[in-house]
Amino acid sequence: MRVAVLKEDSCQPKKCNDECYAFCPPVRNGQECIILDDHSGKPMISESLCIGCGICVNKCPHDALIIENLPSELEQDMIHRYSMNGFRLFRLPTPSKESVVGILGPNGMGKSTAINALSGRIVPNLGDWMDKECNWDGIIETLPRGELRDFFISVREGKIKVALKPQNIDRLPKRVQGTVRDLLNKVDERDMFEEMTTDLGISHLLDRTVQQLSGGELQRMAICATMLRDVDVYFFDEPSSYLDIHERMRIVKIIQKLAETKRVLVIEHDLAVLDVLADLIHIVYGKKGAFGIFTPARSTRQAINSYLDGYLPEQNVRIRDKPIKFLNHRGGSAELGSKSLVGVVWKSS
Repeated sequence: MRVAVLKEDSCQPKKCNDECYAFCPPVRNGQECIILDDHSGKPMISESLCIGCGICVNKCPHDALIIENLPSELEQDMIHRYSMNGFRLFRLPTPSKESVVGILGPNGMGKSTAINALSGRIVPNLGDWMDKECNWDGIIETLPRGELRDFFISVREGKIKVALKPQNIDRLPKRVQGTVRDLLNKVDERDMFEEMTTDLGISHLLDRTVQQLSGGELQRMAICATMLRDVDVYFFDEPSSYLDIHERMRIVKIIQKLAETKRVLVIEHDLAVLDVLADLIHIVYGKKGAFGIFTPARSTRQAINSYLDGYLPEQNVRIRDKPIKFLNHRGGSAELGSKSLVGVVWKSS
């Protein structure tokens, strides 16, 4: 299976000489492997005719093309595709009852697309990007019997409500006006205002405006606002950023308590926090801006160690050229592996 992706923002046909088209071997042999759009001048690449030579990728002066080869069996697992040469997502994480499900992987791999699909904001098209009338029945029929299929049946029937704690909490002061008290009172659907503000340590911030809060205070306010919503699934996108270690452990306990009665998914890059917080982890890998692949859920220990190694033995796939290695602090030691990541410095070698 060959994936050809055009980075729309990078492609500048008015500032190049159509090198992708001019140097493409199939085009020079009379095949319509690349067609230039009459309106925009941007290339449209036929993945079935592309031979994967990579010449167009190397010749493009704006680094706007990505050509990758993927296992053919992944074609059956495509969840969503945005356009002919757009980003595509393979497989989805599964929200599990009474568990904190972690998502581990770099940005640009489709985590936002996965959240939109699970929340029902977009209806997955299974790769048929031209189908503007895709429906949930077709999606559900393709899924094997299990927790994810049952979840999508509930989404189709409108029984699933979702709350999302956004990643970029530093943008909140530009979008939200008023005091912290006013904001949290508006979203308090569970009648837990006093309890949540106390547990999160923001009771003393209630009369401040959102614009007066620091990064860590904005993070705790955003988490509180999310948890006050009465929904079925809670998504937390990087809940530990801007927080010190004490506050991160506080957040871990609060989210774990929430997961006793609700479905919770957490996107997190801090391995130490994810190690303590998550019961199961999906690794997401791929090519930034081109495609993302979710692995099946695995235990926290197994997922973190596989991620550090950069190799997924079950799929026989290497997701990184080199493993991530750790350096011990001077005068101390740290055991590698799960449940031992606090207190070590890591680097990608």
